[in-house]
Amino acid sequence: MKAITPARRKVANIHTAEYQRWLNEDGSELTDQGFLQLDDSFAPGSGFYIYKMEPGAVSTPHEHTCRENFLILEGELVDNDGYVYRQGDLVMLDEGTQHSSTAPNGCLIAVFVRSIERDLIRD
Repeated sequence: MKAITPARRKVANIHTAEYQRWLNEDGSELTDQGFLQLDDSFAPGSGFYIYKMEPGAVSTPHEHTCRENFLILEGELVDNDGYVYRQGDLVMLDEGTQHSSTAPNGCLIAVFVRSIERDLIRD
């Protein structure tokens, strides 16, 4: 078996790595939310990534263009319908799901989604 060369391995620590800021479709930056993504064969914010929400952060209302799978690594996430996802919860939301989430005390989430979500217009 061949050794893995440095060019074929990417490693980042989820607690010490620099997170990219989340951008809405209109280009506005969410300074209280970021993501860490190593696989650049997916568009930013799709594929497998770690999503970090600071305490009090609220995600932009959006619709999923495919199934979204996520695991709550730390903290809690509250959906707009009041459902609370807790540390250790493994979740799948179907394509077409519309929601917005808050992280009252902050959270860290491992996410897999094949395509980028679609922002919904705020009323």
